[in-house]
Amino acid sequence: MSDSLNDGDGRTRRRTAVTEAEVEALVRGICFKTGPPRTLGVEVEWLVHELRLPQLPVTPERLEAAYAALRTVRLGSALTVEPGGQLELSSPPAASLMECVGTVSADLDAVRAVLAEDGLGLVGVGHDPWHTPRRFLREPRYDAMETCLDRTGTAGRHMMCTSASVQVCLDAGYEEPGPLGHERRWWLAHQLGPVLVAAFANSPLVGREPTGWRSTRQLLWMEIGPGRAGAPPAHAQPRAAWARHALDAPVMCVRRDAGPWDVPEGLTFREWTRSGAPRPPTRADLDYHLTTLFPPVRPRGHLELRMIDAQPGDDGWIVPLAVTAALFDDPEAAETAHRTVKPLAERAGDRPAPHNPLWIDAARHGLADPELHEAAVACFAAALEALPRLGATTEVTDAVAAYTDRYVRRGRCPADDLLDHLRAAGPPGVDPLAPDPDRTGPRSTGGAAAHGRKDIRT
Repeated sequence: MSDSLNDGDGRTRRRTAVTEAEVEALVRGICFKTGPPRTLGVEVEWLVHELRLPQLPVTPERLEAAYAALRTVRLGSALTVEPGGQLELSSPPAASLMECVGTVSADLDAVRAVLAEDGLGLVGVGHDPWHTPRRFLREPRYDAMETCLDRTGTAGRHMMCTSASVQVCLDAGYEEPGPLGHERRWWLAHQLGPVLVAAFANSPLVGREPTGWRSTRQLLWMEIGPGRAGAPPAHAQPRAAWARHALDAPVMCVRRDAGPWDVPEGLTFREWTRSGAPRPPTRADLDYHLTTLFPPVRPRGHLELRMIDAQPGDDGWIVPLAVTAALFDDPEAAETAHRTVKPLAERAGDRPAPHNPLWIDAARHGLADPELHEAAVACFAAALEALPRLGATTEVTDAVAAYTDRYVRRGRCPADDLLDHLRAAGPPGVDPLAPDPDRTGPRSTGGAAAHGRKDIRT
C-alpha cells in the first residue's frame, strides 16, 4: 500500500506503508550495529541563564538573538536547541576519549564566548532550580509532544523545558559474547546505570526547594511512564527485546503535511501497522517513532546512555564521560564493573529500568545508599586504573581522582553540595546558586577551581 506526500516544493514523492514484520526486522537491523568498540561520543546539555544572576529569566528574544549568533560559528559538534531553550552540543564520533574531550571543549569555549557578549552563560545542573517550565520552541513536534506528555502529568513539561544531562554514546560492541560483546554491554548499561545516576546526581531542587530526591531529573523520567521512558526487560536478548518494546510503545504523534499533528491516545506502533489508521505508517514514521522513546539506554546503532545529570562547572561533564568510557571500553575495567554491579541486579528485581527499586533508590538517595556507594567506589577505582590505558591525559585522570575524593569516597554527589549551600544560604532571599564574589561562577560549581586543580580540557 502506498500514498503520496507533497515535499512543499511542488514535487510529490511516494511513501510506502510498512508491515508489522518489516518494522520488527528494521528495528533489529538498525538499532544494534555490532563490531569492535572504536568510537565514543557525548551530548552535553546546558541551561542558558544570565551570566551573573542565573536566577533571573532570559527573555525569548534574547535567546533567539544569541542562538542566531551561534549559528554563524563554525563548530565541530552539532548545536541544537531544546524545547525550553536549553543548548545541546553533540560531538561527532571520536576515535578516542581525548579526541572527544578536545572537540567538545573547543566548541564550548566558542559558544561561551558568543553568549558572554550578550551577558549569558551556561549552567550545568540536571534540573533548573529556579524557573518553571516555559517552552521556547514553537514547532509541531513539540506542540504534539507537550499534548501527549501532559496526559500523564507535569513531568513531561519539566523534562522538555527545565532539564539537562550528559549523555555518553558508546559503540554497541562485538556480536560475539565477552566483556565487549553487545549483549554484555547492554546488560551492563542497565545495571551500572543506577551507579552513574547516584554518583552524578545533581538536581535536588525545584522552585529553589528540595524535592527529597538527589536526581529530580531521573524522577521526572520515571513519572513519564514505562511506555515512553522505560527500558525493555534487561535479561532478554537485546535486539528482540527492543523490537518488541518499540512496537508496543505508544505512538506520540502522526505527522501531517499541514496543520497540527494528530496525537492519538493509546495507539501503539504495532496497532498502527495493523489498523492503518489514521493513515498507514511508513519507514519515516518508524524512524521518527524511535526518536520519541526515551529509555535510560537508547539503542541507535550505538548505545546512548541518558541517565547522567548535567554536571557543575565548565568542565564537569568530562568526568562522567571519562568514567563511563573507561568502564565500557577497557576490557579489564569492564570485567570489574560487571562483577561489581552483578549483586545489585537482585535489587532491581523483574521490573525494567528505571521503574524498579534499584533505580528509584539511586535517584532518591544518591551515594548515601550503602550498596550503591560501595559499587561506585569500586567502579571509579577501576576507571582510574583504566584511563591511562585509554590515552587519557594526566589532567583528565586527576579530575576523575579529584571527583572520587570529593564525592565518591565520601558517599556524596553534587546534589549534596546544592543542599548544603541551601541550608547555609543565610537569610531568606539569598540564592544558594547565585554567584559568589570569591568565585568565578555559581557557589556550587564543583569545577576546576573548586577542586583546586587546573583546567582539565587539554
